[in-house]
Amino acid sequence: MGLTFPYASVYMLNIGLSDMQIGMVASISMISQTIISILSGIIIDKFGRRLSTAVFDFFAWCAPCIIWAFAVDFWFFAVAALLNGFTRVTMISWECLLIEDAEKDKITQIFSLILVCVNLSALFAPIASLMVSRLTLVPAVRILYINAFVLMLTKILVLYFFSQETKQGIIRRQESRNQSMYVLLRGYKGVIKQMLRSQGLLFAATVSVLVEIVHMINQTFWQVIANQRVGLPDEMLPFYPMIRSLFSIFVFFMILSRIDQNRLKAPLIAGYISTIIGCIILISLPQGGSLSGYLGLGVSTLFDALGLSILLTLRQSMIAIHAEPEERSRIMAMLNTAVLLVSAPFGIIAGRVSEISRALPFVLSMVLLTIGVLNAMFFLGRERNAKVF
Repeated sequence: MGLTFPYASVYMLNIGLSDMQIGMVASISMISQTIISILSGIIIDKFGRRLSTAVFDFFAWCAPCIIWAFAVDFWFFAVAALLNGFTRVTMISWECLLIEDAEKDKITQIFSLILVCVNLSALFAPIASLMVSRLTLVPAVRILYINAFVLMLTKILVLYFFSQETKQGIIRRQESRNQSMYVLLRGYKGVIKQMLRSQGLLFAATVSVLVEIVHMINQTFWQVIANQRVGLPDEMLPFYPMIRSLFSIFVFFMILSRIDQNRLKAPLIAGYISTIIGCIILISLPQGGSLSGYLGLGVSTLFDALGLSILLTLRQSMIAIHAEPEERSRIMAMLNTAVLLVSAPFGIIAGRVSEISRALPFVLSMVLLTIGVLNAMFFLGRERNAKVF
C-alpha cells in the first residue's frame, strides 16, 4: 500500500474529484470507522485476535484496492472508503496480537520497531515514480492498486498461518462464546466508567484526537499542495515520502528507542513543535515549481517526519499502556470510536478550506498542534509531576 499513498489524492484529482470531494471521501472513511469501532471490540473478543485480523483485513484493504483500481468517479471512492472503515477492527486486533503477550515495559519499543518496518517500504518508491513517468499517473496508479491487492492478500495468509492467538484472546473468546451481541454491548457501560476514571486514558484520548486529525490532513492534502501549489511533478511525488520514511527510521534509532515511558512530556511537546515547524515551512514555499520550493519541501518533510514519528508512536503506546489487559480490546474500541466521532468532520472542513486556499488545511493543523502543546503542558505539568506511565 505504501506505493499508492503518495498518489492517492492526486489520483482522485486526475479522476475528476474536487478538493471538497476528496475531503468528503476522508470524512466518509472516518464515519465508517466510527460506526465499526463501536462493534470492533465485541467482534475481536468473539472471534479472536488472529481470525478477526485475517477476515477484516480482506474487507478493509483487498476489496477497496480493487475498487480504487477501477474507479471512475466519486462514488467508487465513497464505497471504497466505507469498506476501508473495517480497518478499525484490524487495527485493534492486530495491535492486541502484537503486544498482549509482550512485557509492558517493551511496548513503546515494539511500536517503534513496527514504525521502522513500515517505513522500509518507502525504499520501493522509485518503482512507482518510474511507472508514473512511463505510463502517466492514472494508468500507473491503477496497476499499483492491483499490486497492493496481491500483496495484502499474501500478507493476510502469511500472518494467519504463521501466528497464534494470544493468551488474553483465548480467554476473551471463551468468556464471550455464549454471550449475545446485546449482552456484550451492555458491557461497554462498565468500560466507559473505567475509561472516565483513568486520567491517563483521558489524556491519551485527547492526544489521539489531535494527532488523528493532523495525520488525516497530512495524508490527504500534502500531495495536493505539493503537486498543485508548489509545482512538484507527478513522478517526483513518491520521493518525499521516501525521505520521510528513511528519516523516520533514523528517528527511531536516535530518539524513539531512547524515550523513557515514564517521562513523556519533553518528547511529546517536541513532536508537536516539530510538526508545526514543518507546516510553517510548507505553507511558506514559493508557488510554481522552483528549486528553492523543492528544497524547502524537503526541509518541511524532515520536520514533519520527526514530529509525526514521535506523536504516532507515543499515541499508540499511551493507549496500550493504560488499557487494562482484561478489557483491552473493548477499551481500545471505545477510545477509537470517541476519537473518530470528533475527528470525522475535519475531512470535510479541510476539503472546504482547501478550495479557498491549499495552505489553509495546514494552518488548521498548526492550530490543533498548538492546542496539543498547551494540553501536554497542562496535564503533565512540571517534569517532576509528569510520571504518569
